Amino acid sequence: MRRRRERKEERREGPGGSGKNRYQMRQKMVSIGDDFWIQNEQGQRVFKVDGKALRIRNTLKFEDAHGQTLYQIQEKKLRVKDSMEVEDASGKRAAMVKKAIISPVRDRFTVKIKDGPDLEVKGNILDHQYTIGEGRDKVAEVSKKWFRVRDTYGVEVDSGQDDLLILAVTVCIDQMAQ
Repeated sequence: MRRRRERKEERREGPGGSGKNRYQMRQKMVSIGDDFWIQNEQGQRVFKVDGKALRIRNTLKFEDAHGQTLYQIQEKKLRVKDSMEVEDASGKRAAMVKKAIISPVRDRFTVKIKDGPDLEVKGNILDHQYTIGEGRDKVAEVSKKWFRVRDTYGVEVDSGQDDLLILAVTVCIDQMAQ
């Protein structure tokens, strides 16, 4: 509970301006075995996603601009629901992204965060128009409206959030929606 209050307070205050960070992502960004860069709003390469193909399960590694692994995504096999796990650099679970079994009108996902509140993902996943929220509070938004480049969409992350974890969740959702 304390961490949740701290995050809400950080979001309200922000580091000046809007306090939001925007990143540019490619639609259908990666197939396992491919690599791509996540760019900030100024077009600078800030994170690399390295698509590794393993024997048993597929892995995507998130690296900083210097090649240091920060997170990795593991596709979970043999589950009732579609799910992907985000692990930190030491291999410990940071988040689990699960697709809702019943989704009447819009796509819906839940994100179980290891040391934080669960997140809900709602909206039009295939058109990259959705929000990531904590209860009623939006913590990130995914949209095509910020970039005019074809097959590109943006991820806007509110201040006080783990930008890279939100980006990893976005990649999971993109993989699961394919």
